[in-house]
Amino acid sequence: MKEYLIQTFQYNHFANRKLIEKVGQLPDQSECVKLISHLINCMYKWLARANEVPNSQEMSWWDPLYQYEDLQSKWDDSFEKWISFLEKKSDSGLKEYVRFIGFDGGYYEARYEDIALQLNYHSIHHRAQMQTIIRRQGLEPDFLDYIGTVYRKID
Repeated sequence: MKEYLIQTFQYNHFANRKLIEKVGQLPDQSECVKLISHLINCMYKWLARANEVPNSQEMSWWDPLYQYEDLQSKWDDSFEKWISFLEKKSDSGLKEYVRFIGFDGGYYEARYEDIALQLNYHSIHHRAQMQTIIRRQGLEPDFLDYIGTVYRKID
């Protein structure tokens, strides 16, 4: 599971970096900047929860709203922190539960591996939204499907 999670984070890193570059070409970047900022904030908040940082429940899913110029470095930072976190865990350690305070002030728990999966699936969800925004603004979205990173021509 550990290797699968790292590979999935690496794919999302590749796809999100390409997406951030494409967003730089948009006439109106605001919707996409908000969604990418949200993805970054989710990475930081879930990592704070995973590390049992006190008051992590006070971190926002939506704020801060980053400037376009800062998205690549903020994304890279959040990605690198998650890779470091995963590399320190064993497969059995990823199956352990971490306790955190949820949206309603109640206590919840989730396995580390499920948190990591959530971050990657959540990224796919919002990336699809941004691809639609890009097309709506008259640009052709990049091909970011996972298979495009692993298949090869065999002529």
